[in-house]
Amino acid sequence: MTNEHMQAELVGILGEAKQQLRVIAEIQRDRAELTGTASVRKKRVTVSVNADGTVIETTFGAGIEDLSYSEIARAVTEAAQAASKDLAEKHRALMAPLRERRARLPKLTDLIEGMPDMRLPTAPEPSLAPPHSPERSAGYGEDELRFEDAETYPVEPERRVTDSSW
Repeated sequence: MTNEHMQAELVGILGEAKQQLRVIAEIQRDRAELTGTASVRKKRVTVSVNADGTVIETTFGAGIEDLSYSEIARAVTEAAQAASKDLAEKHRALMAPLRERRARLPKLTDLIEGMPDMRLPTAPEPSLAPPHSPERSAGYGEDELRFEDAETYPVEPERRVTDSSW
């Protein structure tokens, strides 16, 4: 009786997994078509990004000549960041059905007795600061793995074959 119950449960889980794979395939197809777009400085600068966040179009509107080169550069950066944010919101909305489906599936701890609950660490938010700026210092995230008992080696070995003490 127990074996039949386990088999029925496994068939149900496999059916749900197949359905989830179909949903993932649909999401991947829809994701490839996503774009994010944003305009800044009274629509003088508009940037569009594709599903990977790559800039695919930059347009300048009427009145762009009123901005200096540095203002245009900042506006392009702002518009690209806002377009990426727009894309991220669309991506979250697209992924919502998959997250809901995954929440309904049993956890590994529910299936295997004594199995510890495992979760992925949360990735830190990437910096929007320009390269080489002090704001780009990377700190450890709350969930980031740290190895405090790992051995360290000096950058330069203390002795080498070409050392004059030989």
